[in-house]
Amino acid sequence: MEKNEACDLSVIVVTYNLADLLLRCLNSVASQSGVCYETIVVDNASTDNTVDLLQRYAREIKLITNEKNAGFARANNQAIKLSKGKYIYFLNPDAEVHAGAFEKIFRFMQDHPGVGIAGTRIVNPDGSPQSSVEEKYPGQRHATEELQNLKGEIAWVLGASMVARQNTIQALNGFDERFFLYAEDIDLCLRTRKQGWIIGYIPDAVITHWGGQSEQEKPPSEVWGKKLAAELAFFQKHYTQSTLRSVARSNILQAYWRIFSLKTTIPFLKNKETALKKLEKYQLTLHTFRDKNA
Repeated sequence: MEKNEACDLSVIVVTYNLADLLLRCLNSVASQSGVCYETIVVDNASTDNTVDLLQRYAREIKLITNEKNAGFARANNQAIKLSKGKYIYFLNPDAEVHAGAFEKIFRFMQDHPGVGIAGTRIVNPDGSPQSSVEEKYPGQRHATEELQNLKGEIAWVLGASMVARQNTIQALNGFDERFFLYAEDIDLCLRTRKQGWIIGYIPDAVITHWGGQSEQEKPPSEVWGKKLAAELAFFQKHYTQSTLRSVARSNILQAYWRIFSLKTTIPFLKNKETALKKLEKYQLTLHTFRDKNA
């Protein structure tokens, strides 16, 4: 396809230091048929051989190379500006698309005009199901007033494999760039529903997802800290101060209980490593929400 030509599907892949998995991902994309699609890859200043690898695909993809890590939301927005597809398919670099997925994604969106965003079925490398569809938002039981009158049963779908209408994305001005990594998919889906769209699910379009690969070298506490920060940003954006205080109190009480339980049982465990990691996680949760609830 010519790079300025309109198409059915714009495939956007944002990558960071995942050269080996990215190669598998792009090969699976290249094997798709049945629809007209373009592929846009954004490299977020990888320090491995990602850019060299992508040069092999120079004729098949549009490539954006950032001089520094712009974050997932901003990098996707860069690619959205170049996209020509009727639908935009956001795909993680640590994912492999199964045969026929693009055709099934396109057909589903064509057949369901009320769906603004949809997720696909996601499986682990061993074939077991991976959680990719959620019916509730974080802290939803405290936010009944803010989340009234939303259409559909699905709250959000995992951004590792997510398709959106081009006009929906344009109306929402893309991803909220305050979310550097994590929760940007939750935020986008909620904003989509607030505009009157439904979130859909495409069970016969399947991808294998390795998951968390770009963060695997980071300490678990650092990754959990990023997830907490993103979740807190979501609460602050969409929930009232009263609801935010309720969410904070609930997390604080749960953290105190978990910390107490773990400290009580850890001395009697033979393998303490997993329990100590959980303890660190709940101590970080306590610190985060106690500060915000002060």
